[in-house]
Amino acid sequence: MREHGRDLRVGDFIRDELALIIQREMRDPRVGMVSVNEARVSRDLSWVDVYVSSFETKTKEERAELVAVLNGAAGYFRSELAKRHNMRTTPKPRFHYDESVERGPKLESLIENALLADAKQHTAPDGPDSGERDG
Repeated sequence: MREHGRDLRVGDFIRDELALIIQREMRDPRVGMVSVNEARVSRDLSWVDVYVSSFETKTKEERAELVAVLNGAAGYFRSELAKRHNMRTTPKPRFHYDESVERGPKLESLIENALLADAKQHTAPDGPDSGERDG
């Protein structure tokens, strides 16, 4: 059970440090404002799956290019991370695009539309009680 807590702490540390490295030290013009949303460390601490997003990437091709650039710099990120901790090994980062950031507003919109449609259906005047009055 303790190892699971360690995985979370290491993942949080890597997420925060990678966000700083990308923001302050990355000089590649293809990498703009990137959010590091999550870092999931493997059980043996050999890999870390890093989920990123960017509002500057509008198409799938731009997202794929961003992930390719970040994965191409994985060695750089690993060496920078190694300088910032005292663990025996440094997990190798694998970057993935996190589409949940874009999916969130779309899902909210769908839920809102469903609620409005449901409300309209329940207040429609052509229901079974609409024409009858006691009297």
